[in-house]
Amino acid sequence: MSAAAAARAPAAFSRTGAFALVAGGFALFLAMLWLIGAGADFGGERGRGQAHAASNGLNGYAGLVRLVEAQGYSVERSRSTEDLRTRDLLVLTPGMFADAEEIGKILEARRFLGPTLVIMAKWWANEPGPNAPPEVLARFRRGWVALNGASPSEWPAELPQPYRFVHKAYPEASSPMAIAIMPETAPSAAPKADKPRKPGPPARWAGLGLAGTFPREALLHAGIGDGQKALVIDPAGRVLAFGIDLDARGEPETPEEEEADIYTGRAYPVILLADPDLANNYGLADGTRAAAAIALVNRLADPEDIGHVVFDMTLNGFGASENLLTLAFRPPFLAATLSLLVALVIIGWRAFRRFGPAAADGGPDIAFGKRQLIMNGAGLILRARRFGLLGAPYAALAARRLAERLGLARPDPEAIDAALARRLPEEEPFTRRAARMEAAMKPADILAAAQGLDDLATKLQQGPTPK
Repeated sequence: MSAAAAARAPAAFSRTGAFALVAGGFALFLAMLWLIGAGADFGGERGRGQAHAASNGLNGYAGLVRLVEAQGYSVERSRSTEDLRTRDLLVLTPGMFADAEEIGKILEARRFLGPTLVIMAKWWANEPGPNAPPEVLARFRRGWVALNGASPSEWPAELPQPYRFVHKAYPEASSPMAIAIMPETAPSAAPKADKPRKPGPPARWAGLGLAGTFPREALLHAGIGDGQKALVIDPAGRVLAFGIDLDARGEPETPEEEEADIYTGRAYPVILLADPDLANNYGLADGTRAAAAIALVNRLADPEDIGHVVFDMTLNGFGASENLLTLAFRPPFLAATLSLLVALVIIGWRAFRRFGPAAADGGPDIAFGKRQLIMNGAGLILRARRFGLLGAPYAALAARRLAERLGLARPDPEAIDAALARRLPEEEPFTRRAARMEAAMKPADILAAAQGLDDLATKLQQGPTPK
C-alpha cells in the first residue's frame, strides 16, 4: 500500500472512540481501587444466616437501618473498629457466641463517649437445604433464611457490672438444644421423647407507651439486677428490654482521658434488647413493633441531640483493616489523591490535543525523517551555542560533493583546487573558502562561508560561464 493510500485509510478508532475507551477504563480502575479500599464484599449470599445490619433475612436488621434512616437520622454500617469510639449512637448486634470480655471492654470504653444499644441474638437460622420442597425454594430470595428455633446466649452472664444479666428463653422448649429428638426405629426399652408441644398464642409485650404481640410464642427475656431498669416487659413481668442509666463518676480526669479527649463529666446510657423481635426484619412487619424499635433509638439519641447512628458489623465478622487504599480516600490524604486524579485528567486531555500546527507534506515519509533529524541536530547546536563545531564537518561535506562533480576519486583539497583551476579558472580556490568556513565562529560568518562553498557546487553543475 502506498503512503497516499495509507493516509486515506480510515483510522481503527476515532478520537471520540479512543477517548471513550480510555475514560471508561480509567473510571473502572478508580472504581476497583475504591471498592478494594472500602472492603466491599461481592461474594456469596448476602447475610448467610447471620443477624447483622446488612442482612435482609428474618433475623437481620436491614429493615431497622432503613427505618432509622427514614426518621431523619444519618446511618452508617461500620466495618471498622475505629467507629466503636464514635460519640454518636452505636448499635451492637453480637451473635450467640460472642466474646463477653470483648463486649465488656467496648461498653466500658463507651461509658463516657456516647449512648449504646445492644440487640441480642435469638434465632438459629440457615438457608434452605437442597432437600427443601421445590415450591419453598422457588419462593426464597437472595439473603432469606429459615428460622429453626430460639435460643438464649450465655455470654451476658460474664459481662462486668453493671451490664451483667442472665439471658433466658420462654418457654424453655423453644430452644432447639432442649428438644429431644428420637428416631422412629428406637428400641422399645429406650425412653420415649416427649410429644412436641403445640405452639401457643403469640407472646405479648408492653412498654415505652406501646403494647403489642410478638410474631411467635417464643421469647427471650433478661434476669436483671441493681442499676438496671426494665423498659419493655411481657404480661408475666419478664424483662424484654432494659436500660442502664450510669451515674456520673465525679472523679478528676485522668491523663489518659485528657489526652484522648473522652471525659465528659457524665456517663451515657446503655439499652440492651433481650428479645430482638422488636427490631429485626421479622418483627418490623408489625407497625407497633416498628414504633417500639424507633422509641428505643429516640430514647438514646434525642436527649443527647444525636443525629447519626452507627450500626457495628465488626462483631459479626465483617471487620475491615486499614490499608493504603482506604487512607488514600480519607482526609488528610484525600486532597493529595484528588490532586493526582486532576493531574491525570489534564495529562489525558492534553494527549488528545495537537501540539502546534500539522507539518505540511513535502515528499516521501523518509524525507520527513531526515528533515526532522537535521532540525533536531540544529536545534541542539543552537541551544548549546557551539557554532564552531559546524565549520570543519561542513567543509568536509562540501569537499566530497565537489570531488564527486569533478570526477575525482578522493576529496583531496589540492586535487580539488587543481581541477577547479582547469574548469573555473576565475573562481577563488576551494582551500581558501574551506579555511574561512573552518575559522568562522559567528552565525553570520558561518552562513557566508557556507554560501561560498555552495556557489562552487552550483557553478560546476551549470558549467563554465561563456566569454
